[in-house]
Amino acid sequence: MNVRTSGSVADATPAAAGAPHGSHEPDDPLVQGLTGLCLHPDDLPDGLVVADEDGRVTCFNAAASRITAVRPDEAIGRPLESALPLEDLDGRRWWPLTDPYGGPATRVGQPERNLLLPGGREVLVSARFVRERPTGPVRRLVIQLRGTDARRRTERSHAELIATVAHELRSPLTSVKGFTATLLAKWERFTDDQKRLMLETVDADADRVTRLIAELLDISRIDSGRLELRRQPVDIVAAVRRHVQAYTTAGHRADRFEVKVTDPLPALWADPDKVDQVLGNLLENAVRHGEGRVTIEVAPALLKARAEDTEGTAVTVSDEGPGIPEESMSRVFTRFWRGSKRGGTGLGLYIVKGIVEAHGGTITVERAASGGARFRFTLPVGAPAFLSQA
Repeated sequence: MNVRTSGSVADATPAAAGAPHGSHEPDDPLVQGLTGLCLHPDDLPDGLVVADEDGRVTCFNAAASRITAVRPDEAIGRPLESALPLEDLDGRRWWPLTDPYGGPATRVGQPERNLLLPGGREVLVSARFVRERPTGPVRRLVIQLRGTDARRRTERSHAELIATVAHELRSPLTSVKGFTATLLAKWERFTDDQKRLMLETVDADADRVTRLIAELLDISRIDSGRLELRRQPVDIVAAVRRHVQAYTTAGHRADRFEVKVTDPLPALWADPDKVDQVLGNLLENAVRHGEGRVTIEVAPALLKARAEDTEGTAVTVSDEGPGIPEESMSRVFTRFWRGSKRGGTGLGLYIVKGIVEAHGGTITVERAASGGARFRFTLPVGAPAFLSQA
């Protein structure tokens, strides 16, 4: 696949582009290969540094310049050790230590590892030793550089997740332990009503722990791309009415909910349990954090974010509460977002987004006409191939 349809590496010089591009020597075999693919080294998202058989830098792209703060024209032609002075975490100079041009001739490269640039800034470095034949001398050293910002964000996210889980588990487990220990030690002192109350509290806290564990499993599957969908016909209107009935049975006024259906709806194939999870989370948010009437609209829709319009079903859940501040709209579907009111783990909407996108759908949030929050998710029909061909 051609990334650039015209021009060449020789044409894409800093002077021609009018911007601080990376630099290279046109006769470098790797650069010539990229030219054959109509791909410029500056098109690569990661830092690329290439050294020849003498250890002199022949290519130093724009990403490498951004990561190292070294200008390409300062690096080209210089020995690799001085153009890219790296140290390991113990302060030892990296290139003499790893000795890419010497050592065992069977080596093919260096796996990615954390190294330090001058000033102590961390960078992820991996290298490939290019030889004309196995065990032959190194003819070219190809180095990939990546910043550590993304990894640090991931590590910070994992730390936040662990802290949240620890906090959310501590309260119900303390309650469960306290009530069970009290009942075991003083069973005869309590009336039947007191025992029932304590056991109901234990049961509710156990359910809370179970929900948290289920959320963590969902997040793990979503993040790793292993969320399994068991598609089958889903009556989305019946599912909506079932959730509304559960709220009215629990004591909410029936007139607080309004269900609007636009017929005819396309036959929807989806995972019914996952759809229930999405509906349950959105309705819980509307009831808990919103005010006034909760309106659920179900209508046919087209998914526009595709090469061709795809038939689907849209479900909109809106309330009449204070809504979501404009500055928070972009963070609604991120982990741990809880809005202005505390409560819950802040993982529900992140999971909802993951489930909808796993179905090939989309989900958005905006301000409702009544001033509250308005969530809208659209699922493609998702019919099996043998039905779509019929």
